[in-house]
Amino acid sequence: MVVSTRIVLSTLCVLGAIQAGLLLKIQHRYPASYVYAAGAVVLFLVFAVGWMAGGLVGKALIRGLRRIERGIQNRSAGELTISAIGLVVGLIVAALLYFPVHALPIIGTWLLLPMFLILGYVFAVVGARKHRGILRMVGVHTVGEQASDSDAALSTTLVDTSAIIDGRIADIARTGFLEGELVVPEFVLRELQQVADSADPLKRARGRRGLEVVHEMRSDVHLSTPDVDFPDIVDVDAKLLKLAKQRGMRILTTDFNLNRLARIQDVGVLNVNDLANALKPAVLPGERLDLRLLREGKEADQAVGYLDDGTMVVVEGARKLISSTVSVEVTSVLQSPSGKMIFARLAHAG
Repeated sequence: MVVSTRIVLSTLCVLGAIQAGLLLKIQHRYPASYVYAAGAVVLFLVFAVGWMAGGLVGKALIRGLRRIERGIQNRSAGELTISAIGLVVGLIVAALLYFPVHALPIIGTWLLLPMFLILGYVFAVVGARKHRGILRMVGVHTVGEQASDSDAALSTTLVDTSAIIDGRIADIARTGFLEGELVVPEFVLRELQQVADSADPLKRARGRRGLEVVHEMRSDVHLSTPDVDFPDIVDVDAKLLKLAKQRGMRILTTDFNLNRLARIQDVGVLNVNDLANALKPAVLPGERLDLRLLREGKEADQAVGYLDDGTMVVVEGARKLISSTVSVEVTSVLQSPSGKMIFARLAHAG
């Protein structure tokens, strides 16, 4: 892309310089030897300028095309279709205004191109933002609309940024345990894109992974990306809570603070971490386990190991046995919002 842009711009600059020389009839004003020598230098300089400018323009085009590609991936088919129809309508309106505008003295010709660009853009944007209402006018009902709408037969769930970046939502949705539509509002997608464009490599990777998860879910589950926003609210969590209360939706998240706020405000919430903890095998006091001890515990003479599902097991009186596999007996199980923790002792003790 960059090389092609450089070649095109450099060639156009050289052709423009030659055309300018012919129009100014330089070849008739100066000796031929002077014209050839000066012309070669000028053409070389013009070519160099075009080559450097082409590199900058090419890189800008690549960034722009990537943004457009990400934007298209985050739009529904209905939104893209209505936006394209809006663009065509805008161009038709501009064509109808061509003759009266062209007839204006002095400025008429200069207004034609801006008129086509502005009208096409305005109609395309309006079509994209109002695509739900336009589709309803022709009898087509989209997903993710207000719960009170009688045509919305399926329940809807708002998806938080944290749940998308976490990635497990895609696998959970594919199993069919999540009933109804998943709704990823436009402001959540914008936050994902900001994370994907971050200067921090780790944040950038997480953001791009989140965008990939949204793209994957489009083909596997019912997913909508409504263009709703609350300009007077800055915090994304606050926007999610307000939208959930307005439309009677529940929120899917892995964010502990959002989970607490939703429950305080009587908003239904589905926490992926709670689901993961609930699916872990039940371990009861008195049960015996074979466990490999990996590191020291916080308290004196404690050792720590982990079950296959990642659950931490704290074993009393086992610090000397770190790096070995031992048989332990469960003494108690502690369930906390952050997960499950098991306390045990060596099976041969007391």
